[in-house]
Amino acid sequence: MSGTIESVLQEDRLFPPSAAFVKQANISGMAAYQAMCDEAERDFEGFWARLAREHLLWHKPFTKVLDESNAPFFKWFYDGELNASYNCLDRHLKTQPDKVALIFEADDGTVTKVSYKSLYQRVCVFANALKARGVQKGDRVLIYMPMSVEAVVAMQACARIAATHSVVFGGFSAKSLHERIIDAGAVAVITADGQFRGGKEIPLKPAVDEALAMGGCDSIKTVVVYKRSGSAIPMQAPRDVWWQDAEKGQPADCEPTWVNAEHPLFILYTSGSTGKPKGVQHSTAGYLLHAALTMKWTFDYKPADVFWCTADVGWVTGHTYVTYGPLAVGATEVVFEGVPTYPDAGRFWKIIQDHKVSVFYTAPTAIRSLIKAGADLPAKYDLTSLRILGTVGEPINPEAWMWYHRTVGGERCPIVDTWWQTETGGHLITPLPGVTATKPGSCTLPLPGIMAAIVDETGHDVEKGKGGILVIKRPWPSMIRTIWGDPERFKKSYYPEDFHGKYYLAGDGASRDMDGYFRIMGRIDDVLNVSGHRLGTMEIESALVAHTRLVAEAAVVGRPDDVTGEAVSAFVVLKGPRPSGEEAKKIAQELRDWVAKEIGPIAKPKDIRFGDNLPKTRSGKIMRRLLRSIAKGEEITQDISTLENPGILEQLKQAS
Repeated sequence: MSGTIESVLQEDRLFPPSAAFVKQANISGMAAYQAMCDEAERDFEGFWARLAREHLLWHKPFTKVLDESNAPFFKWFYDGELNASYNCLDRHLKTQPDKVALIFEADDGTVTKVSYKSLYQRVCVFANALKARGVQKGDRVLIYMPMSVEAVVAMQACARIAATHSVVFGGFSAKSLHERIIDAGAVAVITADGQFRGGKEIPLKPAVDEALAMGGCDSIKTVVVYKRSGSAIPMQAPRDVWWQDAEKGQPADCEPTWVNAEHPLFILYTSGSTGKPKGVQHSTAGYLLHAALTMKWTFDYKPADVFWCTADVGWVTGHTYVTYGPLAVGATEVVFEGVPTYPDAGRFWKIIQDHKVSVFYTAPTAIRSLIKAGADLPAKYDLTSLRILGTVGEPINPEAWMWYHRTVGGERCPIVDTWWQTETGGHLITPLPGVTATKPGSCTLPLPGIMAAIVDETGHDVEKGKGGILVIKRPWPSMIRTIWGDPERFKKSYYPEDFHGKYYLAGDGASRDMDGYFRIMGRIDDVLNVSGHRLGTMEIESALVAHTRLVAEAAVVGRPDDVTGEAVSAFVVLKGPRPSGEEAKKIAQELRDWVAKEIGPIAKPKDIRFGDNLPKTRSGKIMRRLLRSIAKGEEITQDISTLENPGILEQLKQAS
């Protein structure tokens, strides 16, 4: 079998940045980008050492840059000492204490602004409260919070006292919490009574109680509960304490605990192919460096910017581009509790208008759902404050990209379509707004110092124009250090012997066009082998969504087929009402013919199922495992407690 994946989407539209934008950009023009890439090629360690000295404050300067002696367990800046919270807060106290750090907009529209000085004090008070409850350096603390100022405070307070935090998304079930508490050996949980999303109260503390009652959680000594909803909840003394009671009498200064550069800043659990979550462990210095660099490079951060990343802190995007990156560079940022469609589908655009957001970073899933909810709505709001748009989480299909470009960005804002993962810590392949001529649906070029390549199944480079497996050939500072408690799984998952044991295996298929631009084709395990042709599911999804008259959103999975080996199964959300009977058959046939025209007959979906929506978690991620089960006709046995819309599964079982 060929080791390459066929790339069948052709996209040649180019959108260069304006001369005025290039002139003011932090990395200005292709020559400046190329000079940085050349420096990294010429003196790899020197390049990263220079950046670490320029962008981080060190308590004890490092003299060693990269230790590769125990590959793939790489160490960066490993004899230096620093503190992440000090780098995010203390560094701004002399220069801009009164600058707004956080603009918090609650679900009901209430706005709270927090200055850098005030945020510093709040973090110190809470850090002292945690210490008073017995939390020490190296302890693991589980955070299960709504999107809030307090979630950022909790994470920064853990970093300040060198406790390793593990944030669990507020939509996860008690079972998910239980697994993570046990795996991390957490000593404390920080939570809230509840959270508000879309006008509804969602309880949080009861899930913590349920998780702790499942047994095996004896390591938990304290549960701190922030009062958000005011609903009555049981408190178990002395284990449980209200946030405000824990803080009583605590001073507003807390000396940071200095840690080695490699000290675990956080563990973040991500789903694994086996179903058992993987605890991705990140270091302090390398991670923080990349968070700060990408704010300055990818988002072209300027002191006057108002930055808004819509991700929840429960995901890596919320770690890097809510809690750490913006604060490390001294930015003003928006933190939003609610959902994009409440009280109506203009909520995101109103927030941009009200707070004069200049850099807006969201997921393609959110963009597509907002197109469906009201493609013309952005025109009703003043979005002229915007200067950069970004996307994150999955590849963006070209049609959604064009809508974002025209309707939200007014054809004047560069779009940074960022490729990265929980494991990479920050962006690795992305347009730079003052450098790259963008192509719809392409994440374009690697950042300076990131040695990305596309290889076949034997680890050899494939030629331009062909697809294959995305790898990173050299380590980089913000990379995953290990899977918590499971170094063997780390090696097997990310540094398999088939790839020389030294290439980081991203798990994504990708292609590179004749301009050297990368295009992500979906997960390797989302590559379909149809009659010997290897097709990326992402490309078929993009083709379906390109039928702009009919299709709002699509997801594609494979299912076993006696004739072709694998068959393409498509799940489609239409712009109009969900069809049934003959009408559904007619639309399904039109879409099959469309895909045949866009890609080729080999990619035609065998089954097409229509739903009012796709099965998504509350963060907007499509649960493809469930779709695979439906496509195969299997009973769904997986935990569906994180689904925003469980009722959708019955609809999708009906094939057309």
